[in-house]
Amino acid sequence: MANKTRVLVVDDSALVRGLLAEIINRQPDMVCVGAASDPLVAREMIRNLNPDVITLDVEMPKMDGIDFLSKLMRLRPMPVVMVSTLTERGAEVTLRALELGAIDFVAKPKIGVADGLRQLAEDITDKVRTAAQAHVRRLPPAAAAAAVAAPGAPAAPGLAAASGAQAPRPAAPVAALGRLSTEKIIFIGASTGGTEATKEVLMNLPADSPAVVITQHMPPGFTKSYAARLDSLCRIRVKEAVDGDRILPGHAYIAPGGFHLSVERSGANYIARVRDGEPVNRHKPSVEVLFESAARVVGPNALGVMLTGMGADGARAMKTMRDAGSWNLCQDEASCVVFGMPREAINHGAAHEVLPLQRIAPALLERLRNTVGAVLHRV
Repeated sequence: MANKTRVLVVDDSALVRGLLAEIINRQPDMVCVGAASDPLVAREMIRNLNPDVITLDVEMPKMDGIDFLSKLMRLRPMPVVMVSTLTERGAEVTLRALELGAIDFVAKPKIGVADGLRQLAEDITDKVRTAAQAHVRRLPPAAAAAAVAAPGAPAAPGLAAASGAQAPRPAAPVAALGRLSTEKIIFIGASTGGTEATKEVLMNLPADSPAVVITQHMPPGFTKSYAARLDSLCRIRVKEAVDGDRILPGHAYIAPGGFHLSVERSGANYIARVRDGEPVNRHKPSVEVLFESAARVVGPNALGVMLTGMGADGARAMKTMRDAGSWNLCQDEASCVVFGMPREAINHGAAHEVLPLQRIAPALLERLRNTVGAVLHRV
């Protein structure tokens, strides 16, 4: 037991507590050391049992999961995997949990919970293993207050944008990217920890940025809320990709959960291709699929970014991008929640630079400006 990952289950449903404990205890490398029915009981269990990972329900009596997570990440940061429902509200609350520092989440069905959780057993245990290896950071009090406040607020501007209304854009700095932004496309791949890492990159891109196309490992039902959240925060417009979308400067397109996203050429334009299909590297959407299309279709006009995530999805295709002339960045280990995907891309020889998260957007803009300068110099 000494070498096993010690997991505490926190959920108000006795059925869910029992199922999660059973799933965890079937694994040779982990053990459920306790199960709490609410956060107040959980607080005492954490003190007494010192678990390595917590699974935490979103909606519970006495104190909801978000309030508890906020206090936990300020006072005793530890890896947390959220257990959330497949509803619009569940998606919004889960995104706030990731902002607060939760490592990942499991989406349980609204009906047929027992069968649904059993079918998700591999996914649940994989995420617990990943959480046990993750870099957990203490949450500053101001960030905790901002993420917990106004439960329904974060998605509102983005939902307006999704319905066709234009949410106001924050003022954009002078970027002077000009015509180049219509030619270049930024490709981002991310997994565990990637929702916040991608947000950091997008929030620091100007309104006239080249188009951004993103594959973030996420299940169906969550990417629309995620895109709406980003759209409310960023200077560029952000949306869940739809098959046939024209890829436009100043816009970011996120792969829908459960579908692969790629880019194709249609005459003088680039368009989004959203397709069903078998998982690639166990993922759907898969970074490999997106990056392979970047190499094949966009070539030297592509800029590739590999952010935090477990596994190796996209590493080979990112090297193919580099061979096709793209310029690639990988997030460094110190700023990653999980270094797996960037490490694999680096090991494949795919990266031109390895940078802390906060330097990735500035490096992209500097690269673009240098390219503009080189083009003007040739002219």
